[in-house]
Amino acid sequence: MALSRINRCFNLEDFRDKARSKLPAPLYHYIDGGADDEISRYHNTEAFNRYQIVPRCLEDVTQINMQTRVLGCTVDWPVLLAPTGMTRFFHHQGERAVARAADRFNTMYSLSTLSTTTIEDIAACTNGPKMFQLYVLRDPAINEELIDRCRLAKYDALCLTVDTVVQGNRERDLRTGMTVPPKPTFNSLLGFAARPGWCYRYFTTPALEMANVAHHIAEGSSKVSSLGQYINGQFDRALNWHAAEQIAQRWQGAFAIKGIMSAEDARRALDIGATAVIISNHGGRQLDTTPAPIELIADIADAVGGKMDIILDGGVRRGTHVLKALAMGATACMMGRPYLYGLAAGGQAGVERVLDLLRNEIERAMILSGRTELHKLDRSFIRR
Repeated sequence: MALSRINRCFNLEDFRDKARSKLPAPLYHYIDGGADDEISRYHNTEAFNRYQIVPRCLEDVTQINMQTRVLGCTVDWPVLLAPTGMTRFFHHQGERAVARAADRFNTMYSLSTLSTTTIEDIAACTNGPKMFQLYVLRDPAINEELIDRCRLAKYDALCLTVDTVVQGNRERDLRTGMTVPPKPTFNSLLGFAARPGWCYRYFTTPALEMANVAHHIAEGSSKVSSLGQYINGQFDRALNWHAAEQIAQRWQGAFAIKGIMSAEDARRALDIGATAVIISNHGGRQLDTTPAPIELIADIADAVGGKMDIILDGGVRRGTHVLKALAMGATACMMGRPYLYGLAAGGQAGVERVLDLLRNEIERAMILSGRTELHKLDRSFIRR
């Protein structure tokens, strides 16, 4: 029956609605919300509509090739799964389910520093391409340990997130009573009571913890509540280009900087040894009223001149969005919210359905626009 309900979701917006029906209100709005007035959160998607596709006719589209080379890996199609913290909040299968779904669709999965599953567990459960997303903490020993563990676990790439030295003002969470760990409060009690299935799973599965850093906390204080306070106090406001360069040198592999929003910073990232930039405003969850990533690709692509991968992160909801980003100069796209909606709706099967829908949309749009090779897309594919 659950699978039948998932199969009645025909686009990513359907999965958003299904996630709303499955999750307690505070958790749904934690996924769905942004910072301040949420202008960037909505604009990230809406900005794609400013670009129109210019189809070509009478082209042989018998064979479609979506294979892409990004971050040193060959993937079957150009959508990567972004890092999301505390994924088991949204379904008890958590990060393992998402990683296995990515492996099945031969694309890259990104594990967050703040995941509820360890670096090693993800490496053991999937042979697919993997990237680890690093938050720089004030304790350099933790940062170095995480990098070294990724190398030993044979991760393919490292991603440094640079736009979260302080948490954005997420007013939805304040209004809904969202806490870490989730617990009923005066504001959130009805939201949790309305979702007994989620509550049952939450209280009958192993306790959540920030698995990759839990062992750095004193004995007896390794639960999510203590770790959340610890991590928030550990975000390093002194993070700078020199520190990023040292991380790249320690890693010595495919290295992306996530949170780049200007051509100047993209050139700087190239200079310090980054092999990729991820154009991202953190899904509109950090600084509000920033440009949508799709609006920045052309300038950044022109600035780095093909010398590094460019990944768009933010607002992707349709296959046509992906093709527009590639036409502007992106190597690939990355998404987070859509697969979390799928996970909340149906675990690994829900994630796989999301990926299948989006992949089919990309292929269909390529056929209808008369394009057979992603690497041949250029700005003639779209018009403003």
